[in-house]
Amino acid sequence: MYAYSEADRQDLFQDIVIQLWQSYSKYRGDAKFSTWLYRVPINTAITGLRKKKDFITTTEPFSLPHKADDESSKAEEDRFREMYEAIAKLNDIEKAVVMLYMEERTYEEMEEILGISESTLRVKMNRIREKLRQLTKKV
Repeated sequence: MYAYSEADRQDLFQDIVIQLWQSYSKYRGDAKFSTWLYRVPINTAITGLRKKKDFITTTEPFSLPHKADDESSKAEEDRFREMYEAIAKLNDIEKAVVMLYMEERTYEEMEEILGISESTLRVKMNRIREKLRQLTKKV
């Protein structure tokens, strides 16, 4: 969600691995390890985007696997493409919230990972849902 080309994804992956390696000794155990393991990559990705002044956001969806040629599969694929295009238009924090939501993380886990209060997350989630509805609405 934070890199749009294959080269950018590879660079980001390397940055995340390096950051995880360097910060492992600072893991205090205050939160679950999985929470820490999410937080470091998200912060690395967001920080990298903020530092990159020449970054150009595209709205191209991720490559989706091709399914059978029947009409229902085609409609489903179009719907996924439309949703990914809408998600690509969200800001960095909104993308992180959507990613964690799609991974079925609880609001409590999201709070630990993102450092945003649960009540603020609930408000953000409602706003994101509405924003996605508007972005995917057929004109």
